[in-house]
This record gives sequence, C-alpha cells and structure tokens, in this order.
Amino acid sequence: MSNRERVRSTRALILRRRDVNDADRVLTVLTPGDGKLELIAKGVRKTASRKAGHLELFTHAALLVAQGRTWDIITEAQTVESFRHVRENLEAIAAASYMCELIDAFAETGDELRTIWDLALFALRVLDEATAQGDPPPNLLPWFDLHLLSLTGFQPQLFHCLACGKSLAPTVNFLALHEGGVLCPQCAPQRTDVEPLDVDTLKLLRFLQSQPWSAVAPVVVRKPILRRVESVLNRYLIFTLERHVRSASFLRRLAATANPSDA
Repeated sequence: MSNRERVRSTRALILRRRDVNDADRVLTVLTPGDGKLELIAKGVRKTASRKAGHLELFTHAALLVAQGRTWDIITEAQTVESFRHVRENLEAIAAASYMCELIDAFAETGDELRTIWDLALFALRVLDEATAQGDPPPNLLPWFDLHLLSLTGFQPQLFHCLACGKSLAPTVNFLALHEGGVLCPQCAPQRTDVEPLDVDTLKLLRFLQSQPWSAVAPVVVRKPILRRVESVLNRYLIFTLERHVRSASFLRRLAATANPSDA
C-alpha cells in the first residue's frame, strides 16, 4: 500500500478524549462518512504541539489521518469551527458536552452517519449563535434528544396508542417508558407499568419531535411543562441506553444553582 493510500482526509467532531502514554491522546470522533472513530493524536499533550488547539472537545476539525496498527493516527488537524461562544459559557459547555455524550452513545463505528453529523453540527451552531446573544435556548436539548432518537431508530410513539393504534386524544394518556410510547385511557387501565401523561407534556413532546428547529426556536414554554418533558426524555434515554447520561446530571445541578426556586 502506498503512502497516499494510507493517508486520508476527513471532517470530524471531537466527542470524547482520553490520555494515553506520556504525551498522546485517543480521541473519539464523529465523521460524516465513517461514523464514529477512535483516533490517536501523538504528542498532542506536549507544550509545543501544534495540533492540540485544533483537537479540543466539540471542535469541528479537518483531519489528515494515517493508517496505524491499533488506532489510526492524526497527522494534521485544522479547526473548521471552534464554537467559541459555547466555550465562554458554562451552561453552553454543559449542553455541548451532553449532545456529544449522546452522539457517542448512539453512533456506531463504520456506519455512514451523515444525518447525525448534520444534526450535531446544526445543534452546535444554534447553541453557539444563541450563546453569543445571551443564554442557551431552553428548547434546544429536548428538541435535539427527540430528533437524535428518530435518526437512530429509537423514536418514541407519541401520536398513536401502542396497544390499539388509535390516535391519542387531547386528554390524560399514559406513558409506557419501557415500550417507547403512550397508551390511551381505554387501554391503560389493564396495565400496572404505566404513568399518567398530562395533555401539555404530551403536546410539547409531539411538537418537538415533529417540527424543525425554525418552528421550535421562537416558542416560549412554561418552565414546569419543560421540566416534565425533560424528565420524560431523561428517563427514556436511561432505559434506551441502559445507563445514566452523566452530562444530564451536571445540567440539572447547573439549573438548580441558577434557579433555586425551580429545584
């Protein structure tokens, strides 16, 4: 194999990193064509490294990658988008970390993930632009959750009863987390593993799932309803992933610190 065949270029979003050896770092990245990859950046932890600043978490970078034995090796890196405003705001950092953690959890190695790539960059751009003007948009993360779930095949059924298939009426329905959807009032009484789902919470979940960000962005949602939606999604993600989302806990602590009355 020639040197040219052993080196390829790719765009990458830095999702996660860990230190190895004395000066190296293994990066988990999302790429548009090859899905999730683990790459090694040799010597990147040295003070004189020219690559280090281009390989920060949630950076969109252009990479040259050489084939290696254990991990492919990043030989060159150049920042495409740094999302600078996100890095200057603790809440935005937490939100970006949360999105990257979810992508890491759902993305598969070797798959073509253009739709997830597009969603990830779009959401980070929205977060960066909004943070430049003030605070991160409150609707963004639940909207991101539902659209990522849809793209990865875990979309909850929010429009029709899981049991009878009828359209859900605007009344109190019942959430069946472990089945990934909702039961109507006629089917739910036979079940002991469901919980009531009020009209406003279901309405917002359906709206976030079915609408583009351009429709969701200007909508102002009352905090109690948004908190209920976040609770449903957090528990659904725990069930789907079979583990807690670490960044979600940090986001909740930040929200409680900023708004003690909401805790």
